[in-house]
Amino acid sequence: MFLYLTQGTNDVARAKIFYDAALAPLGFVLRYEDAAELGYGAADDSRIALWITTPFDASSPASHGNGAMIAFRAPSRAAVADFHAAGCAHGGIDDGAPGLRPYGPNFYACYLRDPDGNKLSAVCEAAVP
Repeated sequence: MFLYLTQGTNDVARAKIFYDAALAPLGFVLRYEDAAELGYGAADDSRIALWITTPFDASSPASHGNGAMIAFRAPSRAAVADFHAAGCAHGGIDDGAPGLRPYGPNFYACYLRDPDGNKLSAVCEAAVP
């Protein structure tokens, strides 16, 4: 169901100390690091399943809604579009129309906020013939 989870932080270095220690017993390792984000995944899988990141909206600090996002795996680009349309039609707010994103050659995603303001995404990474 989930592709990856994102949590916000206001201090990447402090977050790294905590997450390195807390996730190690669970079999998760740091797979990516830069000044703005950390990526963790299972030791036996190269996919990053948890991102700890400074908010995309840098005008506000990380909070439960700014910097936090759940991304759902979608089976097709049509499913991404359907997720976006249904969410917007039922009280959600558009936060990024369906389309290709720069995170991979086939990273097709949309973004929306639920009625409480929580950010959600649907992503399809399948190649289109």
